[in-house]
Order: sequence, then structure tokens, then C-alpha cells
Amino acid sequence: MGKIGFDNDKYIKMQSENIKKRISQFGGKLYLEFGGKLFDDTHASRVLPGFQPDSKLKMLLELKDQAEIVIAVSAEALESSKRRGDSGITYDQEVLRLIDKFRSVGLYVGSVVITRNNGQAAALNLQRELEEHNIPVFKHYFINGYPSNVPLIVSDDGFGKNDYIETSRSLIVITAPGPGSGKLATCLSQLYHENKRGIQAGYAKFETFPIWNIPLKHPVNLAYEAATADLSDVNMIDYLHLEAYNQVTVNYNRDLEAFPIVAAIFKKIYGSCPYQSPTDMGVNMAGYCISDDMVCQDASRYEIIRRYYNTMLQDVNDKNSSHENEIMRIENIMDQLGITRKYRKVVQPAIDAEAERGVPCMAIELPDGRIVTGKRKAMMHECAAAVINALKAMAGIPDEIDLVPKNLLDPVQDMKRNYQDTHSARLHTDEALIAIAVNAATDENAAKAIACLPDLRGCDAHTTIIPSNLEFAMMRRLSINLTCEPKYEGTKLFRL
Repeated sequence: MGKIGFDNDKYIKMQSENIKKRISQFGGKLYLEFGGKLFDDTHASRVLPGFQPDSKLKMLLELKDQAEIVIAVSAEALESSKRRGDSGITYDQEVLRLIDKFRSVGLYVGSVVITRNNGQAAALNLQRELEEHNIPVFKHYFINGYPSNVPLIVSDDGFGKNDYIETSRSLIVITAPGPGSGKLATCLSQLYHENKRGIQAGYAKFETFPIWNIPLKHPVNLAYEAATADLSDVNMIDYLHLEAYNQVTVNYNRDLEAFPIVAAIFKKIYGSCPYQSPTDMGVNMAGYCISDDMVCQDASRYEIIRRYYNTMLQDVNDKNSSHENEIMRIENIMDQLGITRKYRKVVQPAIDAEAERGVPCMAIELPDGRIVTGKRKAMMHECAAAVINALKAMAGIPDEIDLVPKNLLDPVQDMKRNYQDTHSARLHTDEALIAIAVNAATDENAAKAIACLPDLRGCDAHTTIIPSNLEFAMMRRLSINLTCEPKYEGTKLFRL
């Protein structure tokens, strides 16, 4: 188990209590704009070791009887078949996945709102599918001059044209399949309609990063800048909060730019704004739950380098646009922290192993800090070899013992060679692990190795070439944080 720098139990307790207070502040009904991922928040778990990817979901479960989920999705994103960057899932499919996920843990999904609606075919298709499953769908429309033309926005020709989303609980969580879905506009539109109906309701924002009560240049906050380099987000001192309270807090450029307009909309609806700054609007308690600051700082430096490598990989793969500016932004962040790529402990061992062995190699850092490498062999790819060597090291199995005996290996390679359309009979990681699992039925060492698989979660790894999409997908399933040198092996044009 790696070092822990974040108190997850404290976070769940503090966060749920703070949201309850905010509900009471507004008379019993709160629209909570949920930024980032409600579950599978792997960025937070990487920079705040101890933060569980489903922490925010568990926090909401503390408020289960009060909470209602509304999912916002943009009709324009649906029409363009926009996909999530991490999973590659289109936004319409992500909406369905989110509904299933929320329901599976007992959270109530009240409805879906399709924003920027203009009768797009993809929006109508999603609406039909949802309504077939008895999920209410509401429509919000494009408003000319949004968000600047406040008199039009806060009128019958602005928010007034939108459907009023029927809700039944005190905490309305507005979430989305990804950015640009219209969460804030949905919240504000609902406040307009609630006020017209004489219902008291408020708004707050739940955004984990940047963390408002740690320093501006703290590595955790700089890791957020690296993660959003493509959006050109910049962390800033919240000068509005400083002016109002003489307290230094951190926010980011888009919230600071948007706040005067949000405040003006509040004043138009209610006659006054309950907040003095974008920091005021937030409910994030993460900064209070950092238990070991140095552990979180070090993890964040690792994450920044991981983002750097991932952005270089995008630059190699994306033939339609350059990511040079994003790379330079992350390089600038690394310069601020005085780190290079080699700060990530798996990078140099992988490079050295390739130089020594003359074939692609992969290095993995184990939870106890040991570095294990694997090289490409005739029978398996470097990723598979490294994972197997890591399992052996954690299970205390001597290196010379084969976890995939020849009587299992040969039939698998024969199948790949003779019955699959593949140029290589080498085993990928998933194939090697299946073979070990089969062998575990009769082999004690194989069983011990498979039992160590959960210990690979959160481990860092690096390869000296760009691995196949199959290997990237498998590393994600194993929760291994994989980076690679931004180069392909050989000159092949088609790659899986």
C-alpha cells in the first residue's frame, strides 16, 4: 500500500455536513452544480492519495434521502457525437451509463435536461429512448446573448422559454456527461422558474479543483492546471473574495470571469446576490482533509509528468491539430516546480532497460517502491512481461518460475497465429493473465500471483514505445497509471 495523504472518511463526513448547511441557508432547496466526475474520479485519487475514486458518490449517499439527480446534456454535443476523452464513450451513451450507475447504488435520477435544444435529430433520438424507459426529459433552449444579455436572459423570452424541471427533493444535483453541457445555465434557469412559482431555492457549486484553501502554486493546484491545459484554465487568487473578506483564496479564471454575470442574474431574479465571490459559491471541503501535505505534493508532481506524457502522445496521434501550446503550458508548470520527466521514477529504468536489452521495455513501480521491468519476448509483449514480473515480485515468486507453462502457452500462441488475423503470436497482458488464471487452478504460484493483482491498483508504469490500444485499455482496467515515450515502433501505418 502506498503512502496516504488524504483522510477520505473525514472528507465524506465534512462534505455532506457542509452541503446540508448550504441547503438550510436557502430555506430547504438547493441546486448543486457538480463539476468534474461524480464517480471514477481518478485524477483526485492520484493527486490526493487516500481519496477514493467514488468518494463523492459515497458523500451523496450520506444525503441519499434528500438528493435527486438531474443530468444535463447539450443537444449540440449529441448532434456532433461528442465523446468523453477518457473512455471514448459518446455523450448519449454516457448519459445512459450514468443513469444505470446512479440507480445501481440507490440514488434517485429524477430527469434529464437537453440543453441548447433546437430540434436536433440526435437529441430527439435520446429523448425517445429515455422516455421509453419512463425517464422524464425536459428541454432548454439557446438564448441569444447568453450569458451577457442579463435583461433578456432573465425574462419570459430567456429562461422563461425553458421547460421547468419538475423536482421533488431538497438537494438537486446537476451533473453531466462532460464539459459544455450547460449545468450552470440549468441551475440558474431553475432558480428563475422557482422564483416565479414562489418557491425559495438556492445555488452552490461543487468543484474539487482548484482547492480554494491551499496555496495558489501548491502542486495539487498546479496539477489541476496541467489536467486542464487544453482548456487554458489558469488558477488565480480570488480577488473578489480578498476584497470582500480580506482572505486569500484560490479559484480559476473562468469562474472569476463569469461571477459578475452570475451575480447580475441573481440580482435580477431575487433582487440581491447571496455571494460576494466565486469562492463563496463553492462547498468543497477537500483542503481540510489533506492529512500529509508532502505525500500529496509528491503525488501531484507525478501527475503533472503523467499529463505531460499523455499530451505528447495526443500530439503524435492527433493529425488534425497541434498540442504544442498545451505541452508548453505543462512544461512551464514543471519548470515552476523544478522537475523533469525523470522525476517520475519509472521513466529512466524503462529507458535504461531498453538501451541494455535492445527491445521495447516497460517499468512498474510497486507499492513498496521497488522498480520492476519487463522486456519484449518472443512469447509476450513488454507490458505483459512487466506485469507478470511485478506479480512475481509482490508474491515472492522466484524469477525463473514460469507462471504460464509451455503446455498452456503453445495452444494460445497457435490460436493467435493460425486462427486470428494478427501479425504476432505474442501474448498481450489480458491474454497472459487469463492463461495464469487458468493455471492457478492447479498451480500454487500462479494462484499467489493472481491474488496480488489488486495490489497493482494505482501503481505507476512507463513504456519505451507507444503500446497498442489493447494494452492501454488493459492498464486502465488494472488501474495502472501508464505513460509512454511518444514514439511508435517501426513504420507500420495501421495499429490496433
